[in-house]
Amino acid sequence: MHNNGEEETGIVVLVDEEGVEHDFILVDRFPVDKEEYAILVPVTYSEEGDNGEAVDYEDEAFIFRIDLTDGEEMLVEVEDETEWNQVASVWEERVQNFEYEDDDDLL
Repeated sequence: MHNNGEEETGIVVLVDEEGVEHDFILVDRFPVDKEEYAILVPVTYSEEGDNGEAVDYEDEAFIFRIDLTDGEEMLVEVEDETEWNQVASVWEERVQNFEYEDDDDLL
C-alpha cells in the first residue's frame, strides 16, 4: 500500500466521512481464502517525545479487506460478521504463533 505516492512506512492515513485524517499503524497483512486483509491500529500523538510527538497505540484494532481497484489497493472495513470472525480467528492464530516463536528465541 502506498500513501499518496510515498514509500510504505507502516503508517496508514485514512480519511473519514467528514474528511478528517486518522493515522493507523499497519500491524499485519495476510491472505484468507483468496482475499488479502490488513490489521490496523489507531495511533494518537502527544506533546512528549524526542521530536515533540510520541506515538501512543490504542488497544483497538480494525480489520480491512484489501481490494484492488483500477490497479490501486483500497482498504475496505470488514463489516460482515462471518467474514470478520473468520479473519479475526486467523489473525489471533498468527499472533499466538508469533508469540510462541519469540519465546523460542529466548531459549
